[in-house]
Amino acid sequence: MSKPTSKLLALAVLLLALPAVVHAQFTFTTNSGAITITGYTGGGAVVIPSTTNGWPVTSIGDWAFASCTSLTSLTIGNGITNIGYSAFYYCTSLTSLTIPNSVTTIGSGAFAYCTSLTNITIGSSVTSIEYSPFGDCTSLLAIMVDALNPAYSSVAGVLFNKSTNTLIQCPRGISGAYTIPNSVTNIRDWAFFYCTSLTNVAIPNSVTSIGYDAFYSCTSLTSVTIGTNVTSIGDWAFYYCTSLTSLTIPNSVTSIGDWTFCYCTKLASLTLDMTTINSYFSGMTSLKNLIIGEHVKTIVPYAFNSCTSLTNVTLGNSVTSIEDWAFSSCTSLTNVTIPNSVTTIGDWTFESCTSLTSITLGNSVTTIGSYAFQNCTSLTSVTIPNSVTTIGDYAFYSCTSLTNVTLGNSVTSIGYYVFGYCTSLTSLTIPTASPPSGTGRSVPAPA
Repeated sequence: MSKPTSKLLALAVLLLALPAVVHAQFTFTTNSGAITITGYTGGGAVVIPSTTNGWPVTSIGDWAFASCTSLTSLTIGNGITNIGYSAFYYCTSLTSLTIPNSVTTIGSGAFAYCTSLTNITIGSSVTSIEYSPFGDCTSLLAIMVDALNPAYSSVAGVLFNKSTNTLIQCPRGISGAYTIPNSVTNIRDWAFFYCTSLTNVAIPNSVTSIGYDAFYSCTSLTSVTIGTNVTSIGDWAFYYCTSLTSLTIPNSVTSIGDWTFCYCTKLASLTLDMTTINSYFSGMTSLKNLIIGEHVKTIVPYAFNSCTSLTNVTLGNSVTSIEDWAFSSCTSLTNVTIPNSVTTIGDWTFESCTSLTSITLGNSVTTIGSYAFQNCTSLTSVTIPNSVTTIGDYAFYSCTSLTNVTLGNSVTSIGYYVFGYCTSLTSLTIPTASPPSGTGRSVPAPA
């Protein structure tokens, strides 16, 4: 038997010989005479010693106690400084926890899915807490912190940094309404992850950033008030908030991450007032009413593509550009008024808005893009204002209910098949002073 192996076996026997509530077996590694617990078999009440036979136990390794579902109580020795990544993941019978003053680091997900855990006390020496250490602890009501801790604090059971300007984690067992303190500037990633009983959140004006997954799957959340200084909302921030019915995003917001409002299946009303609206609302099938505020200048490609329940859109008077596919396949949209501030309507912008019966174009529009209104099969009449100079290819192609079109006196270029397959078109008024140039293929094609 090799010398290192004999030394490990001897140490295992010593650990098993320690006074404890239950018999247990640890696996471990050593480094410079210090022990890291790497695994465990057993259950009940477990004591992890500070030292054994003169050897210090300093660390609990990644996944060391993961899925020990019969572990009911835990005493961590005062010599331990590090609790690793997912160290106690899915210890579903663990009910309470005190982290001793010797511990300095708690890894990501260290106690995640400890579903019976109701309260946690963090000692005075912890200076590093990685992301979501207590995530999905469904019974957790309070995360407490020793008052002498220099890096972290607790307010009403919610975990903050010491200065309380970063909200780190809200216990998942929280219910009802919660108002974030005015000292907070940053809501950390996963801060309210799976807080399924949370119903209302007020985010104060002090907050500037909302992290990714911040309110992920808060399925009872019906309303959120976002403060007027928030500039960024991270990826997946409100993903699967299935009870959220309305939301106002202030004009301070400059960045919204991917999938931020995905599967917000009851979100029917949305007010946006950021400078540029990005494409992260595409496919929001519950959205019915949309108000775009006075600070919005650009609606980017695909912004509201396939929002199939959208019936009402109010565009602010500062919008200058509605870009490609912005409202394409919004099949419930019935009418749209383009304000006078808009100069450009992009390609495919309202393509296949099959319920659209009327469109009012503002008097600053100069360009109507290719396919912009293709297959708007309920559209009956169109008046092109005098400001328009260019109508792109297939712009009104297959608008089968279109009967009347009036072109403004500034149109100088008409693309291919602009009114092709407009099978009901009976009247096309073209100014005589300056006929537009074109391909000669923009008249209705035969039925």
